[in-house]
Amino acid sequence: MERIITIGREYGSGGREIGRRLAEKLQFAFFDYQIVTELAKRTAFAEEYILSIQEKRPYPVLPVPTVRMWAPPNPMLDQHLEVFLKESEVIRDMADKAPCVIVGRCADYVLRHRNPLRLFFYADIADRMERCRKRNEEQKSLNHDVLRKIITQTDKNRSRYYEFLSGQKWGAKENYDLCINTSSADTEKIIQCVISLL
Repeated sequence: MERIITIGREYGSGGREIGRRLAEKLQFAFFDYQIVTELAKRTAFAEEYILSIQEKRPYPVLPVPTVRMWAPPNPMLDQHLEVFLKESEVIRDMADKAPCVIVGRCADYVLRHRNPLRLFFYADIADRMERCRKRNEEQKSLNHDVLRKIITQTDKNRSRYYEFLSGQKWGAKENYDLCINTSSADTEKIIQCVISLL
């Protein structure tokens, strides 16, 4: 197993924060939004546009491997695929430079031939809502139903994007080396567990 850790996570599960602390502890590079920034530098696309693409699946039914073979020409689809291919290139370049922790962006799929340690974090909805309220001033004042809808929609978008690009099911245990419920687990113990596994 190479010294690369990829993190998939439900919105509000704490996966990004655990990834950041894990990288600090291991003295690994940490890549999250930096991937978008680097991608914007390498292309003509604005960061906002790149983020918007990552929040929705551009084709209604089929995953990328199938779309490439059978779909009719589609300029919007071509642009989405161009962003994904360039982003994959950025992720591979970053993984080549140093041991690292990479959050989201289908990194587990992009780097599948490098045999990374693939983690997925999830949590109970109540705990995720509480975490969102603690870390985000805007979400602190949202009512229960609105915040729950934001969380659910974000997960749905991540799932569609992942499944479209990889042809695999987001969050399915067979696609990860370790799935962790952060609801009742101590963050420090999670980090130590991952370090031991690595």
